[in-house]
Amino acid sequence: MSASLFSDKEGRKLDGGGGAEGGSGAAGFGNFVTVNYGSTPRAPTIVDTRLVNGSSPGIMESDKDVLVVDVPDVPDKEMALYEEESHQRPFVSNIISRLANYDGGVVPQFEGDDDDGDPKDKKKKKKLPPKSTKLGMMMGVFFPCIQNIFGIILFIRFAWVVGTAGWLQALGIVVLCCVCAIITSVSMSAIATNGIVAGGGSYFMISRALGPEFGGAVGVLFYLGTAVSSSLYIVGAVEIFLKYMVPAAVIPLPESGITFNNYRIYGTVLFIIMFIWVLIGVRFVSKVSVLALFCVILSIICIYIGFFVAHPGRGPKICYVGDRLISKAFLENDLTRCNKEENDTKNLYQTFCISNATAKTVSENPDCDYLKANNVGTQPGIPGLPSGVFYRNTYSKYSDHGDRIGFREPGNATRGDIISDITSSFVVLIGIVFPAVTGFMSGSNRSGDLSDPQKSIPAGTIGAVLTTSLMYITCLLLIAGSVEGQLLRDKFGESMGGGLILAQLAWPNEWVVIIGAFLSTCGAALQSLVGAPRLLQAIAADGVIPFLNVFAVNNKNGEPIRALLLTGIIAEAGILIANIDNIAPIISEFFLMCYGFVNLACALQTILKTPNWRPRFRFYHWTVSLLGVSLCLVLMFLTGWYYAIVAILIAAGIYKYIEYKGAEKEWGDGLRGLAMSAARYALLRLEEGPPHVKNWRPQILILLKLKGDTLEPKYRKMLTFSSQLKEGKGLTLVGSVIEGDYAEKYASALAVKQTISAVMKKERTQGFSEVIVADNMIQGLCYLIQGSGVGGLTHNTVMLGWPHGWRHCEDEKSYRVFLDTLRNINNGQLAALVAKGIDQFPENTDRLMGTIDIWWIVHDGGLLMLLPFLLTQHKVWKLCTMRIFTVAQLDDNVEQIKQDLQTFLYHLRLRAEVSVVPLPDNAIRAYTYERALIMEQRTAMMKDLRLKKRKFKAMPQEIVDSNAASASASPEIDATNHLSDGWSQVDISEEKDGDEFNEELLSIKPDKQNIRRMHTAVRLNEVIVEKSHDARLVILNLPGPPKSAAGDENYMEYLEVLTEGIERVLMVRGGGREVITIYS
Repeated sequence: MSASLFSDKEGRKLDGGGGAEGGSGAAGFGNFVTVNYGSTPRAPTIVDTRLVNGSSPGIMESDKDVLVVDVPDVPDKEMALYEEESHQRPFVSNIISRLANYDGGVVPQFEGDDDDGDPKDKKKKKKLPPKSTKLGMMMGVFFPCIQNIFGIILFIRFAWVVGTAGWLQALGIVVLCCVCAIITSVSMSAIATNGIVAGGGSYFMISRALGPEFGGAVGVLFYLGTAVSSSLYIVGAVEIFLKYMVPAAVIPLPESGITFNNYRIYGTVLFIIMFIWVLIGVRFVSKVSVLALFCVILSIICIYIGFFVAHPGRGPKICYVGDRLISKAFLENDLTRCNKEENDTKNLYQTFCISNATAKTVSENPDCDYLKANNVGTQPGIPGLPSGVFYRNTYSKYSDHGDRIGFREPGNATRGDIISDITSSFVVLIGIVFPAVTGFMSGSNRSGDLSDPQKSIPAGTIGAVLTTSLMYITCLLLIAGSVEGQLLRDKFGESMGGGLILAQLAWPNEWVVIIGAFLSTCGAALQSLVGAPRLLQAIAADGVIPFLNVFAVNNKNGEPIRALLLTGIIAEAGILIANIDNIAPIISEFFLMCYGFVNLACALQTILKTPNWRPRFRFYHWTVSLLGVSLCLVLMFLTGWYYAIVAILIAAGIYKYIEYKGAEKEWGDGLRGLAMSAARYALLRLEEGPPHVKNWRPQILILLKLKGDTLEPKYRKMLTFSSQLKEGKGLTLVGSVIEGDYAEKYASALAVKQTISAVMKKERTQGFSEVIVADNMIQGLCYLIQGSGVGGLTHNTVMLGWPHGWRHCEDEKSYRVFLDTLRNINNGQLAALVAKGIDQFPENTDRLMGTIDIWWIVHDGGLLMLLPFLLTQHKVWKLCTMRIFTVAQLDDNVEQIKQDLQTFLYHLRLRAEVSVVPLPDNAIRAYTYERALIMEQRTAMMKDLRLKKRKFKAMPQEIVDSNAASASASPEIDATNHLSDGWSQVDISEEKDGDEFNEELLSIKPDKQNIRRMHTAVRLNEVIVEKSHDARLVILNLPGPPKSAAGDENYMEYLEVLTEGIERVLMVRGGGREVITIYS
């Protein structure tokens, strides 16, 4: 019969559709699936529904196994040892397809198999939308980042920065900004490849790495920066339009502020058009983005060609009076007036030296004296690279507001001077330039659209940042070597009659760059108006900032209209500023704070060594990330300390609002009081609920057995092994039990605790020890399992040793303690680690090379994957590589399972060699039958032996009671003779019982279920020994303990057979929850 992934032994469906027999259904249970059969619920599986999408391949089950011995037929259950809990812990070969095949960030939808269920139900089901074409690194990350990085600053401010700061300081400014961007892109690549990045980009990464408080605060700042960016682009587009495209469109307004008022009017009109465009739908904006990208690339190509074809005769002519640059409008756009002939009534001499009122020479006129003392004439504005202007443009020529450009002296527009509109300095220019290196996070926002995000995001993002950084640096140097310094300082090209310097440089025509810059800037503004509302909607949807919840709503088309309205208000406020040089520093502050927190998140995750921190991108280091944090802080305060303080206050206010009433202050003895307050606060926070799967760490409770005579730890290496697992920075608790009366054993318990603490210190196991006194061992261990830890700081994993020699011990306590403890662990929903051969485990001074082999048979939360990863973080196991084996059953597609397993491990960011092992012929052999028979005969024999032993121990009391009764009835009877008779009777009776027992022993036939389980253990042991005989450690799934005590010895025998011939074995059983995730 065909069985889907979520089906039980009767073939009933566990998925969302109704089954053909009995109408089962699946209902959501948090992140899990709860299965209902009629009115009876079944425990939820541990399969995360976010990973499940689509149906799995069917698995054929044969009806009977062929037996080679004369025993009844046994139904085919190839993995019978693990089958009892298959509804909670599905076989890996069945589930790996769904674990591997998922769509990042997309909520899964379930559909029943086409061949099952009611046809009417099929019609009601919605068809899944077809998967969109996935993008590669270039189209999905690289070019979108290029488009977002290159923008308005490059086209209309970059040349001015080079001329004002000189190429030497300008190079320092660009390098500072680019280094900050490169470091942040490296940190972001590490975070983005540590799982799937959903909507929200940097907000998602920071909030998941540093918590909702930091994430919410930085997310709001990033949103504000993105919203204000739209203002920058719109004002820049208006500046290009009015200054360089259609100067005649300037509206005649009162002279005071005419330029900025025009910017406000035209900016508002352009914003309304764009707002309506975005309101119509994102599809229309997407079409523009392609055009904008083309314009950016074409414009830059034309500019670079222009650098190498520039020569004195090609560029514009500009008028100089000495070192002063004269406005072309002052010359009435007639360069022939650029001379100082006294008899020419239309030249500069008339303006500089002749008073309009008297028409006579004005004495003591400094402007006239300057004119006479210096040469006057036109020069090529762009003489080209061979001209030598590169050396003249080396040093800075800053000026204050109202000064003549290039000088620290007041200018006079009535004398043709070009006046500086702002006070320039090194730090001011940093604030203006920094927005030119932002925009590289757009790739991380597209992870769901990428074919391979974990390769595309780092390569595309870092490639785009390095490419743009290289282009900025080369462009800076080429500009400095091609253009006259005074022309570079002419921000609006007044000396050329209102020309854009980079456009004048471009080949073949200036309009290529002017139109390209205008269209690309409009496209960038549209992208900001689209991206900012979605970022706000992602923040609001998380619910971490309650007053933003109103913006979590989308309209019927999926557009965040409310968030778009708020974005429009913020963008319009930025447009009303109307000055790019004032808007740019605001954006710089917001993005610098965001980038600082990205670097901080990467550094903290690396330093804390969180188990979930497994980025596929490896070329990062926490010191570099901390350097990025420091650089962002420095640049924030250099750009504008007042803006930096405002940004920090906004972030702090949002942080405290999210935190609301956090930990109370506690004034004590300095650092100790602070530590106590922090510890108390942390413990109270842990009480709020179980940790997220990304923060799950193995908090280990070690049940340490004591030697009977000396009460010293018997298996010291359990502590050693736990310290090697502690690279996950988890909690370690060590517990032991002393049997007896508490009043009598109290001193012994204290002594044992001190001994354990000393051994923990020697083995470098950081944690706490506890020794309790109990009436019996099982009850004492149960107390430890239930009550260890403080509040939320308690264990989630229990490690216990294997009861060696249980087969040869007549006392059933030798294994009963082990199994009852295992049941208590299971009932407490805790993970269990059983170390067999613990004396062979390595010391902390050893350095192992080889493999750690993981035999992943059933999926029980991923603990089997997490433990070897944590081990390889420790120096003892660091040189070992991981190999993961899973078992293919009868009709499984081995190649498909291997491919799916490799995909799943890739998503988990784990490096391991993958093998899928088909089990040998599933016919139950004579050897298996014999092992099962011997097991049952031994069990029966040991049971009878223990029964006789109990009778023998009770015999003296029975004889005493019998003698007392006989003496009261016939006092003359010899008690000694009676005692002798009693023993003789017992011996005869037992001999008879022994004969009967031997006959029963020979007539035993193994139970079918026991044969199947022994068959599983034998076959698995064969392949494990074959594949992993040289492994340094073998980790495999621990089957669930029997529910009743009747099968205890058989269970122990199965485990012995399963691990036979393996030197070091760690058997692992998950606690019923996911502990590892593919998500960031």
